[in-house]
Amino acid sequence: MAVLPEPSYAQADNLTLAKADSLFLTQYYSEAFELYEQILEEEQYYSPQMLLKMAYIKEGLHDYTDAMYYLHMFYTKEPSRSTLKKMEELAQVHRLQGYEYSDLQFFKTQFSKYYMRLLEAMLLIAVVTVTVVLILLRRGRRFDKPFKIGLTVYLLFILYYVNFLSLGEAGIIRNDHVAIMSAPSAGANWMATASQGHKVPITGEQDIWYEIKWKGEKAYIRKSNLLELP
Repeated sequence: MAVLPEPSYAQADNLTLAKADSLFLTQYYSEAFELYEQILEEEQYYSPQMLLKMAYIKEGLHDYTDAMYYLHMFYTKEPSRSTLKKMEELAQVHRLQGYEYSDLQFFKTQFSKYYMRLLEAMLLIAVVTVTVVLILLRRGRRFDKPFKIGLTVYLLFILYYVNFLSLGEAGIIRNDHVAIMSAPSAGANWMATASQGHKVPITGEQDIWYEIKWKGEKAYIRKSNLLELP
């Protein structure tokens, strides 16, 4: 069987990535970032190491919106408490809101990373278990109460996993002096003026506005002022 050569675009990507890494190591950070960004945008390719380097460059340039964005991308690919700690520390130093994380959120992120594999495994176990139970019931087998409760809880957990396991949508404010409004209108009541880097939950959208939570209250921000997280 003949071995086919790799496509030329893949070879070109490897060369571009190698050049970017070389520029990064020699501290030509701006030039390296341009190449990393080219790879990310044009080829939709990224590695965890590349994202960390992009975050490092943006932090050095005091662009905390993009720094947090790339750290978040890295975290969704490689969830770890050290990354959460880094984002929290960066947020505390620069007084950025929205980066407080709980153990439950970390737990959900781990599940999200392996969502399909875990779902397939849980469904397979459920199907086999229910099938065996039905066969045994037809043969007159009776099951005790703890087993019934355990099976019910397991099936309910799968239902929750499929329908309700979500980290929710969020975005990072990308500009300074951004108006936070009480309604999706430029004529609505002004609630606050926010600077870049703050992370906010996105709860909806309407025309050119995102509905968000700002300090626990429903608010609105123009879409152009918010960088939606993947």
